[in-house]
Amino acid sequence: MTFTPGPQSLLAITHLIVIRHGETAWNRERRLQGQLDIALNDTGQAQARALAGALASEPIDAIYSSDLSRAMQTAAPLSEAVGVPVQPEPRLRERCYGTLEGMTYAEVAQHRPEDFARWQARVPDYAPPQGESLRDFHERAVEVVLALVRRHPGERIALVAHGGVLDCLYREATGMTLEAPREHELLNASVNRLRSDSYRLTVAQWADVSHLATLTLDEVDRRVP
Repeated sequence: MTFTPGPQSLLAITHLIVIRHGETAWNRERRLQGQLDIALNDTGQAQARALAGALASEPIDAIYSSDLSRAMQTAAPLSEAVGVPVQPEPRLRERCYGTLEGMTYAEVAQHRPEDFARWQARVPDYAPPQGESLRDFHERAVEVVLALVRRHPGERIALVAHGGVLDCLYREATGMTLEAPREHELLNASVNRLRSDSYRLTVAQWADVSHLATLTLDEVDRRVP
């Protein structure tokens, strides 16, 4: 469905603070989480608290989070800091990797080489068995974010999601194709700022982790597509 902006929507710029969840044990193990419900580890919980402290003074009007535990746990300290409730949004979930979920990247490469090759090549219409294609995932992520923007014209909203969701939004905002190799970072508990006039996205700031300077950052999977 195509959205046709009206005169007011052209003037109302919504500010998005898009946050990747904090670190999990599976991030460090280079294990595909997908839509499995994996909790934060101790470092991830510390990252969530540091994130909340960094954003505590910002006038945030709404907070939406993927309903998976690692995102909700990241959103909770921010919610407490700014006094805004977290609204779970399942459409902000990570891409579904189907039967590959729970496997390490090395295991996928060894036991499912054809799936691994298509995944690494970022084939847009390839879907893992019982999983989601990159194209469908991209459409889901962008559609839900623009729907939330239209719900909050001219406001500032925080979205707590996953690395794949951040990647979709960056590509949409910059015109980067789905197939292009990733050169931008997708860091745990990072602050990524975008703006939207209800029908398009632009990047204002990306991969800010200055608030995590005293913590161990998750760099294990930063190069994973």
